[in-house]
Amino acid sequence: MDLFKNLKSDLPASLVVFLVAVPLCLGIALASEAPMFSGIIAGIMGGIIVGAISGSQLGVSGPAAGLAVIVAGAIKDLGTNPETGEFDMEVGFPLFLSAVVIGGVLQIALGFIKAGVIGYFFPNSVIKGMLAGIGLIIIRKEIPHAFGYDKDAKFDVGYHQEVGETPISEFQMMLDNITPSAIIIAAISFIVLILWEQGFMKKMSWTKLVQGPLVAVVAGIAYTIFTRETGLELAKEHLVDLPKATNFSEFTGQFTLPDFGGFALPKVWLTGGIIALVASLETLLCVEATDKLDPQKRITPTNRELIAQGTGNLFSGLVGGLPVTQVIVRSSTNIQSGGKTKASAIMHGILILLSVSLFPAVLNLIPLAVLAAILIVVGYKLAKPFLFKQMWQKGHREFVPFIVTVLGLFFTDMLLGIGMGMAVALFYILKNNYHTPYYIHEENWKGSEIIRIELAQEVSFLNKAGIQQSLDHIPHDCRVIIDATNTLAIHPDVIDIIEDFKVTAKNRNIELVVKGLDSTPSKGKNALSRFKKAMNRGNKKRTSG
Repeated sequence: MDLFKNLKSDLPASLVVFLVAVPLCLGIALASEAPMFSGIIAGIMGGIIVGAISGSQLGVSGPAAGLAVIVAGAIKDLGTNPETGEFDMEVGFPLFLSAVVIGGVLQIALGFIKAGVIGYFFPNSVIKGMLAGIGLIIIRKEIPHAFGYDKDAKFDVGYHQEVGETPISEFQMMLDNITPSAIIIAAISFIVLILWEQGFMKKMSWTKLVQGPLVAVVAGIAYTIFTRETGLELAKEHLVDLPKATNFSEFTGQFTLPDFGGFALPKVWLTGGIIALVASLETLLCVEATDKLDPQKRITPTNRELIAQGTGNLFSGLVGGLPVTQVIVRSSTNIQSGGKTKASAIMHGILILLSVSLFPAVLNLIPLAVLAAILIVVGYKLAKPFLFKQMWQKGHREFVPFIVTVLGLFFTDMLLGIGMGMAVALFYILKNNYHTPYYIHEENWKGSEIIRIELAQEVSFLNKAGIQQSLDHIPHDCRVIIDATNTLAIHPDVIDIIEDFKVTAKNRNIELVVKGLDSTPSKGKNALSRFKKAMNRGNKKRTSG
């Protein structure tokens, strides 16, 4: 495909995506408690490396808010001395980069073994719970920055709270260290961002080019410039602090190499596995959403996408960047801005590279409070009250795994929260399988009612308990037909249960016919009603028990 065929559409779209991506790259690095430059590196790699390999024509990759909590927790875990409890960023961050490299290699492997369908094995309720939980944590982590409390501003949930510290004590510490100027610029940013979300603003064509985050950043830069020496200026600690290079050697010196010794540590491999799993899930979900938004309805090859994302993470980790995923905010911006091919994503990465190499001083004028406001809005979008209402309306089978995932993630950590949600979702799956391995039909045989049990197309070992109990409740002196003619797969354990029932049926004067496996004719009266009554009694006993 000629990447320059649609340059007149892709170039303007890449400029818009670049303007949206830069503040998000910086903001996500802030939320991840990682060096600011690492977010920029991830944006570059997501644009150039992933964009070049990916088969997605409109997807745009970069650092994602969904991984910010994992990154922050992992850096602290890997950089904390288990004996003294002291944290060292110079130890934790290079070890974390090793985990990013491992995560990239695992993603590439997932692509080659054609695991692009992995996203379908995670229930939507758990995935939505994961994103909502991440949104709530991002909001809490960014509140201190919005108030101007940027020194050691953690507000972690489930990650290394110091002895004696509680969320309440941390909140009190923030209130004792408020910076009025930061609150002012955060308030201005919120007004801009909320205004840009209104319907009447979205109808204006120019707002598609000039996005809300960009306006908020420009307002923040203007505030920094015009309030110098007025008493309302922001101190340096409240501004973005990217290293400024005067030559190419200094620029390349800003990149950080991973600690290759980390490849021998189980903790690093575990972190790499988590990154690979969560980044792959987030990417595959975004791919599905982006394909639906594509006016041409092109389908992204998911296995190739995993290889592209893995390669991007491999290179990002090798040079000091955060993990990358395909991101719906940037991808939808690309579509809305008229992007036609992946040239837009590649060029947006090139623009990020040029901006940090040529204009880092401009980026260092951005207040952290602006980035906090942008991220709080991002967090709100992930955890909208409407989402909780929507999941509630879907019933307890959807809401319970969702809310367990949210609370588990919020009060413990990412891996445990997802595990708790999956456990609850699996419980509902098992419960559903327990009740529906067969269908009961009422038939007449020589003037009498009979029980006809029609097995489903697939009967697994999960259905053993349900089938066994159903057969145990069949009344004596009746006729039963077990129909497996439409069954495509049946577990050997279930066959054993049916074979055993053939023996007990004779002792209970049950005339049995098994179709599709074997057949033994028999006879009985009013069996269906007695069978239903017996099952109801059994259900009541299980409920009361």
